[in-house]
Amino acid sequence: MAMQKCGWCLGDPLYEAYHDNEWGVPVRDDDTLFEFLILETFQAGLSWITILRKRENFRKAFDNFDYHKIAAYQQPKIDELLQDAGIIRNRLKILATISNARAFIKIQEDHSSFGDYIWAFVDGKPIKNSIENYRQGPSKTELSDIISKDLKKRGFKFVGSTVVYAHMQATGMVNDHEISCFRYDQI
Repeated sequence: MAMQKCGWCLGDPLYEAYHDNEWGVPVRDDDTLFEFLILETFQAGLSWITILRKRENFRKAFDNFDYHKIAAYQQPKIDELLQDAGIIRNRLKILATISNARAFIKIQEDHSSFGDYIWAFVDGKPIKNSIENYRQGPSKTELSDIISKDLKKRGFKFVGSTVVYAHMQATGMVNDHEISCFRYDQI
């Protein structure tokens, strides 16, 4: 008998693998948190599966999500990214990625790590929701509003409340697996 999974991932092997192995697992290391932040930024207005299918292209195009390298990008690299058909070629999102890398480093300087900064919003413990059907889950919350405002104040771009909430879900700050999903009690 197959294990019950969240309805949003069913039918696509890549989506199901992401759901089973990554989504909702608490992430505290800065490299992975930055990767998800970048991917969520590019996802704004698009489907997550589109981003997942391009994830390796993003990894290659953005120097393995090395925020120190990204923070130093200049116009030639921006031009190269705008020509890269393997990623989402949105000038504003590319520029936001560079700006966000710089802001990310500044938070590290101020808080010892981005993980310490972001997890402080949930007192270091995941929020465990009780969602029966993913369609009933929120796309943003009062807390994601607060985090979004704080990130924007610190110079981040494309970090509206919905993007922030998706980041919280992806990185396990919030457990929004359906209560019938096999991953709900595992994480």
